[in-house]
Amino acid sequence: MLLDPGIGFGKSHAQNYELLAQLPALAELGFPILVGTSRKAFLGRTLADGHTPLPADRRIFATAASVAASVLNGAHIVRVHDVGEMVQVCKIVDAVLAGRKTR
Repeated sequence: MLLDPGIGFGKSHAQNYELLAQLPALAELGFPILVGTSRKAFLGRTLADGHTPLPADRRIFATAASVAASVLNGAHIVRVHDVGEMVQVCKIVDAVLAGRKTR
């Protein structure tokens, strides 16, 4: 069984960010967490130029930031479009988390 907070589905812009910030509370339930933020519209709206959201194909850095935040906040699995790039992001985040454990 996995928990998926359903980023982007029926949620406001702010609610998506609140869910990412509150992942540690969800992790307390003891189940693995799946997060899918890849290229989502809320990322495009955050990076909008005026009223025009950033196009989905230009959201890789926004996706990378949201993936890093998700893993740092307790996500075990991330659903992404740009797999190779996000593997790199996750490897770096995992190294940071491993550094916390050595203290």
